[in-house]
Amino acid sequence: MKSKLNYLIGVSLKRKIKTKWFLFANLILAIIIAGVINIDSIITFFGGDFNKKTEIYVIDDTNKSYDIFRAQMLESDINLTGSKESSFDVKVYEKTFEEAKKEIEEEKSKAIVIWIEDDPENTLKATILSQGYLDSIDLQLLTSAINTSKVALALENSNISSEQMTAIYKNVTIERVYLDENKKSEDENMEIITTTVFPMVILPFFMLIMFLVQMIGAEVNDEKTTRGMEIIISNVSPKTHFFAKIIAGNLFVLIQGGLLLTFAGIGLLIRHFIEGSSIVNGLGTEVSGILENLSTSGAFDKFIYIIPLSIVLMILTFIAYSLLAGILASMTTNTEDFQQLQTPIMVVSIIGYFLAMMAGVFEGSIFIRVLGVIPMISAILAPSLLVLGQFGIFEVILAILLVIGLNYLLIKYGLRIYKVGILNYSSKDLWKKMFKALKTKE
Repeated sequence: MKSKLNYLIGVSLKRKIKTKWFLFANLILAIIIAGVINIDSIITFFGGDFNKKTEIYVIDDTNKSYDIFRAQMLESDINLTGSKESSFDVKVYEKTFEEAKKEIEEEKSKAIVIWIEDDPENTLKATILSQGYLDSIDLQLLTSAINTSKVALALENSNISSEQMTAIYKNVTIERVYLDENKKSEDENMEIITTTVFPMVILPFFMLIMFLVQMIGAEVNDEKTTRGMEIIISNVSPKTHFFAKIIAGNLFVLIQGGLLLTFAGIGLLIRHFIEGSSIVNGLGTEVSGILENLSTSGAFDKFIYIIPLSIVLMILTFIAYSLLAGILASMTTNTEDFQQLQTPIMVVSIIGYFLAMMAGVFEGSIFIRVLGVIPMISAILAPSLLVLGQFGIFEVILAILLVIGLNYLLIKYGLRIYKVGILNYSSKDLWKKMFKALKTKE
């Protein structure tokens, strides 16, 4: 049995790997992944600047608003992005508004000009000049800074002393008190970080699940459609054939996942040799801010046990999905039927993916904790809950044990269905045959 199993696994892997499409697809993936990692260098090569600050020129006819506007603009941007440096460069513009308008129009500049004037009725008025539409967040920051300048100018016109002005604009000292001893101030932004970072981390795993299910289903259906299944089963047992499909499918997915990591490593090496820098440099203040928040929150320390547990859970979940896909494929008579049967599998995966993005919203909820250990979903959801602190090692181990239990049941009872289904070419009384097969003993 072992030699036949190895032979079938080898044949199945060769059918998947030794093809021009596999080579072509991975070549495209390598180019895309390496390109994304080095996107700032590509933009710079074509005349752009990934880290170039947005220039803001201020025409201050009040002679009092510039310093307040600049301080408010830079501080608000730093607080929003969580970075150490603002993405704006605010300067005084010595020329007139008409000259600025003409200059930006001629140079097609992306700079922003703010014209602040005195207004007897409303303290001051402002005009914002730009080449085109502004980002909604940038526009909100500009509006807030202008309104702050107005308030400051109004207070100054009210003959308030400089000491009082300083006290008014001094940031309030806020002390956070947590009744829950397990809560820390560094963890307060983890919900935002998790919803930002985890969708990108989990996406490859989610895509590989979809690919694994479709691949196993298509291969079983192909052998049934071409009647090749009859020849195969006459030489090997259904059990050997079943395990060969599952093992080959999972090996292929792991190989593909390893190739994706290799492509990412190649992209990082290219980045290092081109710029002599890491991936963080040149990707903007938002990425730096996220990584800094992850570091200060202690999330990197958690990765020591989060990553190994997540990998084990993901591999076991791959096996569960492949077992289910093989069983369902054996029950169908054509590819169209399997595509309909695989829809519930896709829905379960999508639910897990979106729950992982929204995990922070359900903090403390029994609902999310229960779903976090349910097989098929846990591999996507549990890592997010671990980082957020809503899950401990015990819950993840429980999720792993439940997936192992599901795999045992799928092998024990699914194999009975598989034996009947792979040689069944009629959909008549199919479910009766399947239930009858479940009751039979091996």
